[in-house]
Amino acid sequence: MTLARLDGTKWLVASLLYSTGMRLLEGLRLRVKDVEFERKEITVRDGKGAKDRHTMLFERLLEPLRTHVAKVRALHEQDLAAGFGDVYLPFALARKYPKAGRSWPWQYVFPSGSRYRAADRWTRSMALFAAIIWTNKSSSGRCPRTCFDTVLQLMFSPRVTTSAPCRSCSGTRTCRQR
Repeated sequence: MTLARLDGTKWLVASLLYSTGMRLLEGLRLRVKDVEFERKEITVRDGKGAKDRHTMLFERLLEPLRTHVAKVRALHEQDLAAGFGDVYLPFALARKYPKAGRSWPWQYVFPSGSRYRAADRWTRSMALFAAIIWTNKSSSGRCPRTCFDTVLQLMFSPRVTTSAPCRSCSGTRTCRQR
């Protein structure tokens, strides 16, 4: 697929990835504070090897990226007014700076198409954490893979039954959630 076939945000993301050498997740996790329009530079945080690096921002992408960031800022203002607009902060920054997750510099350049409250994110992350801990326990009558799948399905689709045949062991065992 060529860049000429894309338009809008997809074109902008693909052009940034192609021109800067960023990996897909690095581009999608790009924060507003990491784009320097004056210096024509992008700081890639926590890249391969958990290192930061700087890459150039091409002149051709300056104006489309500025326009996109302006739209994202307007969207962020609407989200803040509606009680949303909180983003994930790495490491312990959320405890150190409690209001930073709502501030403009920490917002993503390419935000998600759907929004959610921080409490929902916390509930889902705690359920995921509990599922990981629970599936790591070895018990002779349980298939950990199915338990993990079932917990994930329960998190996002509450109609799933709690006793489902295992896909990884061809249904020879069943999961028993407590």
